[in-house]
Amino acid sequence: MSKILIAEDEARIAAFIEKGLRANGFTTTVVGDGDAAQDYLLTGDFDLVVLDLGLPGKDGFSVLRAARAQHVTVPVIILTARDGVHDTVAGLEGGADDYMTKPFRFEELLARVRLRLRPVDRVPEITVLRDGELSLDLRTRRAQVPEGTVDLTAREFAMLELFLRHSGQVLSREQILSHVWGYDFDPGSNVVDVYVRALRRKIGTERISTVRGMGYRLGA
Repeated sequence: MSKILIAEDEARIAAFIEKGLRANGFTTTVVGDGDAAQDYLLTGDFDLVVLDLGLPGKDGFSVLRAARAQHVTVPVIILTARDGVHDTVAGLEGGADDYMTKPFRFEELLARVRLRLRPVDRVPEITVLRDGELSLDLRTRRAQVPEGTVDLTAREFAMLELFLRHSGQVLSREQILSHVWGYDFDPGSNVVDVYVRALRRKIGTERISTVRGMGYRLGA
Protein backbone atom coordinates (compact mmCIF):
# COMPACT_ATOMS: atom_id res chain seq x y z
CA MET A 1 0.00 0.00 0.00
CA SER A 2 1.56 3.30 -1.12
CA LYS A 3 2.16 6.03 1.46
CA ILE A 4 1.41 9.60 0.39
CA LEU A 5 2.38 12.81 2.19
CA ILE A 6 -0.11 15.66 1.75
CA ALA A 7 1.47 19.04 2.54
CA GLU A 8 -1.46 21.49 2.38
CA ASP A 9 -2.39 24.25 4.83
CA GLU A 10 -6.01 24.70 3.68
CA ALA A 11 -7.88 22.22 5.87
CA ARG A 12 -10.83 21.83 3.47
CA ILE A 13 -8.58 20.94 0.52
CA ALA A 14 -6.34 18.68 2.61
CA ALA A 15 -9.38 16.76 3.87
CA PHE A 16 -10.78 16.53 0.34
CA ILE A 17 -7.52 15.01 -0.96
CA GLU A 18 -7.03 12.72 2.02
CA LYS A 19 -10.56 11.34 1.87
CA GLY A 20 -10.26 10.60 -1.84
CA LEU A 21 -6.85 8.97 -1.60
CA ARG A 22 -7.83 6.81 1.38
CA ALA A 23 -10.97 5.70 -0.47
CA ASN A 24 -8.68 4.51 -3.26
CA GLY A 25 -6.48 2.44 -0.99
CA PHE A 26 -3.62 4.81 -0.16
CA THR A 27 -2.17 5.52 3.27
CA THR A 28 -1.93 9.26 3.91
CA THR A 29 -0.24 11.69 6.27
CA VAL A 30 -1.29 15.35 6.30
CA VAL A 31 0.90 18.28 7.39
CA GLY A 32 -0.01 21.96 7.28
CA ASP A 33 3.28 23.87 7.22
CA GLY A 34 6.58 23.84 5.38
CA ASP A 35 8.80 22.89 8.29
CA ALA A 36 6.78 19.77 9.06
CA ALA A 37 6.56 18.94 5.36
CA GLN A 38 10.34 19.07 5.04
CA ASP A 39 10.89 16.96 8.15
CA TYR A 40 8.50 14.26 6.93
CA LEU A 41 9.79 14.37 3.37
CA LEU A 42 13.41 13.92 4.42
CA THR A 43 12.56 10.70 6.27
CA GLY A 44 12.21 8.94 2.91
CA ASP A 45 9.20 7.04 4.24
CA PHE A 46 6.78 8.16 1.52
CA ASP A 47 6.11 6.94 -1.99
CA LEU A 48 4.74 10.26 -3.24
CA VAL A 49 4.16 13.83 -2.04
CA VAL A 50 1.37 16.27 -2.87
CA LEU A 51 3.02 19.61 -2.08
CA ASP A 52 1.35 23.02 -1.88
CA LEU A 53 3.62 25.94 -2.81
CA GLY A 54 1.98 28.44 -0.47
CA LEU A 55 2.76 26.73 2.84
CA PRO A 56 3.34 28.82 5.98
CA GLY A 57 6.92 28.81 7.25
CA LYS A 58 9.06 27.31 4.49
CA ASP A 59 7.24 27.55 1.17
CA GLY A 60 6.87 24.59 -1.16
CA PHE A 61 9.80 25.67 -3.35
CA SER A 62 12.13 25.65 -0.32
CA VAL A 63 10.86 22.26 0.84
CA LEU A 64 11.35 20.78 -2.61
CA ARG A 65 14.85 22.20 -3.02
CA ALA A 66 15.90 20.85 0.39
CA ALA A 67 14.58 17.38 -0.45
CA ARG A 68 16.31 17.21 -3.82
CA ALA A 69 19.54 18.54 -2.28
CA GLN A 70 19.42 15.56 0.10
CA HIS A 71 18.87 13.22 -2.88
CA VAL A 72 15.29 12.39 -1.89
CA THR A 73 13.87 11.15 -5.19
CA VAL A 74 10.24 10.57 -4.19
CA PRO A 75 7.79 11.85 -6.85
CA VAL A 76 6.38 15.28 -6.02
CA ILE A 77 3.14 16.71 -7.41
CA ILE A 78 2.89 20.44 -6.81
CA LEU A 79 -0.60 21.70 -6.00
CA THR A 80 -1.02 25.46 -6.02
CA ALA A 81 -3.32 28.41 -6.58
CA ARG A 82 -0.62 30.18 -8.58
CA ASP A 83 -1.56 30.39 -12.26
CA GLY A 84 1.43 31.34 -14.39
CA VAL A 85 4.13 29.98 -16.65
CA HIS A 86 6.93 31.26 -14.39
CA ASP A 87 5.75 29.30 -11.36
CA THR A 88 5.07 26.21 -13.46
CA VAL A 89 8.56 26.20 -14.97
CA ALA A 90 10.20 27.06 -11.64
CA GLY A 91 8.43 24.17 -9.94
CA LEU A 92 9.38 21.65 -12.61
CA GLU A 93 12.96 22.87 -12.84
CA GLY A 94 13.16 22.76 -9.04
CA GLY A 95 12.54 19.02 -9.09
CA ALA A 96 8.77 18.56 -9.19
CA ASP A 97 7.39 15.71 -11.27
CA ASP A 98 4.00 17.26 -11.98
CA TYR A 99 2.02 20.44 -11.41
CA MET A 100 -1.69 21.04 -10.80
CA THR A 101 -3.54 24.31 -10.27
CA LYS A 102 -6.37 24.83 -7.79
CA PRO A 103 -9.27 24.31 -8.08
CA PHE A 104 -9.00 20.81 -9.46
CA ARG A 105 -10.96 17.61 -10.01
CA PHE A 106 -9.97 14.77 -7.71
CA GLU A 107 -10.16 12.31 -10.61
CA GLU A 108 -7.37 14.19 -12.39
CA LEU A 109 -5.19 14.28 -9.27
CA LEU A 110 -5.78 10.56 -8.74
CA ALA A 111 -4.77 9.82 -12.32
CA ARG A 112 -1.54 11.79 -11.88
CA VAL A 113 -0.80 10.06 -8.56
CA ARG A 114 -1.25 6.64 -10.14
CA LEU A 115 0.92 7.64 -13.08
CA ARG A 116 3.78 8.71 -10.81
CA LEU A 117 3.53 5.52 -8.77
CA ARG A 118 3.52 3.27 -11.82
CA PRO A 119 6.32 0.68 -11.87
CA VAL A 120 9.18 1.66 -14.18
CA ASP A 121 8.97 -1.57 -16.18
CA ARG A 122 5.49 -0.81 -17.48
CA VAL A 123 4.66 1.14 -20.63
CA PRO A 124 6.57 4.45 -20.70
CA GLU A 125 4.47 7.52 -20.06
CA ILE A 126 3.55 9.81 -22.93
CA THR A 127 5.29 13.18 -22.53
CA VAL A 128 4.22 14.87 -25.79
CA LEU A 129 0.68 15.02 -27.18
CA ARG A 130 0.22 15.74 -30.91
CA ASP A 131 -2.44 16.64 -33.41
CA GLY A 132 -0.97 17.34 -36.84
CA GLU A 133 1.55 20.17 -36.56
CA LEU A 134 0.37 21.06 -33.04
CA SER A 135 2.16 19.46 -30.09
CA LEU A 136 2.13 19.90 -26.32
CA ASP A 137 5.05 18.96 -24.09
CA LEU A 138 3.62 17.75 -20.77
CA ARG A 139 6.91 18.36 -18.96
CA THR A 140 7.68 21.93 -20.05
CA ARG A 141 3.98 22.73 -20.46
CA ARG A 142 4.64 24.55 -23.71
CA ALA A 143 2.91 24.11 -27.05
CA GLN A 144 4.64 23.97 -30.41
CA VAL A 145 3.13 25.22 -33.68
CA PRO A 146 4.86 25.76 -37.04
CA GLU A 147 5.35 29.42 -36.12
CA GLY A 148 7.28 28.53 -32.95
CA THR A 149 6.94 27.78 -29.23
CA VAL A 150 3.85 28.96 -27.35
CA ASP A 151 3.82 29.71 -23.62
CA LEU A 152 0.56 28.84 -21.87
CA THR A 153 -1.03 29.74 -18.57
CA ALA A 154 -1.91 26.82 -16.31
CA ARG A 155 -5.58 26.98 -17.36
CA GLU A 156 -4.70 27.17 -21.05
CA PHE A 157 -2.38 24.21 -20.64
CA ALA A 158 -5.08 22.13 -18.92
CA MET A 159 -7.58 23.02 -21.63
CA LEU A 160 -5.22 22.21 -24.49
CA GLU A 161 -4.19 18.93 -22.83
CA LEU A 162 -7.87 17.99 -22.58
CA PHE A 163 -8.47 18.82 -26.25
CA LEU A 164 -5.40 16.85 -27.38
CA ARG A 165 -6.33 13.79 -25.32
CA HIS A 166 -9.77 13.89 -26.99
CA SER A 167 -8.77 15.08 -30.45
CA GLY A 168 -11.66 14.96 -32.89
CA GLN A 169 -14.24 14.63 -30.12
CA VAL A 170 -16.77 17.31 -29.20
CA LEU A 171 -16.30 18.50 -25.62
CA SER A 172 -19.15 20.28 -23.88
CA ARG A 173 -18.59 23.44 -21.86
CA GLU A 174 -19.50 21.46 -18.72
CA GLN A 175 -16.82 18.85 -19.46
CA ILE A 176 -14.22 21.56 -19.98
CA LEU A 177 -15.28 23.44 -16.85
CA SER A 178 -15.09 20.29 -14.74
CA HIS A 179 -11.65 19.33 -16.06
CA VAL A 180 -9.99 22.75 -16.00
CA TRP A 181 -11.69 24.50 -13.06
CA GLY A 182 -12.47 21.47 -10.91
CA TYR A 183 -14.83 21.33 -7.98
CA ASP A 184 -15.44 25.10 -7.78
CA PHE A 185 -16.66 25.67 -11.33
CA ASP A 186 -19.77 27.75 -12.09
CA PRO A 187 -21.88 26.04 -14.81
CA GLY A 188 -23.35 29.40 -15.81
CA SER A 189 -19.99 31.05 -16.46
CA ASN A 190 -18.74 32.02 -19.93
CA VAL A 191 -15.12 31.52 -18.87
CA VAL A 192 -14.72 28.54 -21.24
CA ASP A 193 -15.53 30.74 -24.24
CA VAL A 194 -13.04 33.35 -23.02
CA TYR A 195 -10.25 30.80 -22.66
CA VAL A 196 -11.04 29.13 -25.99
CA ARG A 197 -10.64 32.51 -27.69
CA ALA A 198 -7.33 33.06 -25.90
CA LEU A 199 -6.12 29.59 -26.85
CA ARG A 200 -7.13 30.12 -30.48
CA ARG A 201 -5.05 33.29 -30.61
CA LYS A 202 -2.01 31.31 -29.48
CA ILE A 203 -2.30 28.08 -31.49
CA GLY A 204 -4.37 29.20 -34.48
CA THR A 205 -8.08 29.96 -34.79
CA GLU A 206 -8.69 27.11 -37.22
CA ARG A 207 -7.55 24.37 -34.84
CA ILE A 208 -10.51 24.59 -32.43
CA SER A 209 -13.94 24.58 -34.02
CA THR A 210 -17.26 25.51 -32.42
CA VAL A 211 -19.97 22.86 -32.67
CA ARG A 212 -23.12 24.91 -32.25
CA GLY A 213 -25.26 23.85 -29.30
CA MET A 214 -22.74 21.19 -28.22
CA GLY A 215 -19.30 22.61 -27.45
CA TYR A 216 -15.85 22.67 -28.98
CA ARG A 217 -13.68 20.26 -30.95
CA LEU A 218 -9.95 20.14 -31.70
CA GLY A 219 -9.04 18.83 -35.14
CA ALA A 220 -11.25 17.26 -37.78
